[in-house]
Amino acid sequence: MSLLALAALHGRWLLIAGLVAGIALPGLAERMAGAIVPFLFLMLTVAALREGPRAALPRLSQLPRALAATLALQGVLPLVAAGALWAAGLLDAPLATGVVLACAAAPITGTPGLAVMSGADAGAAVRQLALGTALLPLTAAPVFALLPAFPDPGAVAAGALRLLGLVALAAALAAALRRALPRLTDPALRPALDGVMAIAMSVVVVGLMSAVGPAAFEAPGALLLALVLAGGVYAVQTAGAWRIARALVPRDAALALSIAAGNRNLALFLAAVPPEVAAPLMLFVGCYQIPMYLTPTLLPWLTGTGHRGDETGRG
Repeated sequence: MSLLALAALHGRWLLIAGLVAGIALPGLAERMAGAIVPFLFLMLTVAALREGPRAALPRLSQLPRALAATLALQGVLPLVAAGALWAAGLLDAPLATGVVLACAAAPITGTPGLAVMSGADAGAAVRQLALGTALLPLTAAPVFALLPAFPDPGAVAAGALRLLGLVALAAALAAALRRALPRLTDPALRPALDGVMAIAMSVVVVGLMSAVGPAAFEAPGALLLALVLAGGVYAVQTAGAWRIARALVPRDAALALSIAAGNRNLALFLAAVPPEVAAPLMLFVGCYQIPMYLTPTLLPWLTGTGHRGDETGRG
């Protein structure tokens, strides 16, 4: 337990180590790709165990704001981005497609774990993940109508349903574990649970880096462009969501929303595109993982919460 608590304490460094390993050891990254889904399930189960399975269901009073946030982030924002790129004549470019998808995707399954590491409301992160995934087939439909790269939007709907099923299964398993082993709900065990999430996320990110390492040697210019663009999109979404949410909800919930806004599951869209389109997108998807898994380090700078004057949340 002490080792897991230590992993939780140094979770951000574990994520950085996973990023470095995935980039520096592409062979390991390819082998670890098969472990992504099991470890994602582990993260979701631990998050539901930590917060309680009902955390994924917003209370009636929370639903309007959570719904509005999801529709704005996954529905309105990508249409605005697509319109701007179309006006600039860039909408057909693979990187432009990546930018639009980064605005249209649901939060990543690691959102609750990142919230825990960042001192945000993990329950709010779980709710935003569940709601964003559930609404993805609806919010993504207009985006697909604008992007010529998507001949089969139904594949994304199927992928979203599979992911939603994964969330539901993790919540059910967490509920069964809480009933069978009540001691797991002891607050004293939270650091150990947080450590499990940190280790699982560091393993997942190794597998997600499989396209970045080779690009560093084969196409460094393309890699740099994709990395700068991915970092910019991540920063704008994260900081923008924080500034809006901070005026409407308590600090910890606003942090959770900003994490959900910046950390998007682009990989889900790869199931809906032909291989010749997916290949160039993989570099952007891989580059986008870098700022996402640096969230515990970057978030204080993007939101200004590293300053002690912002420690008091709004009620």
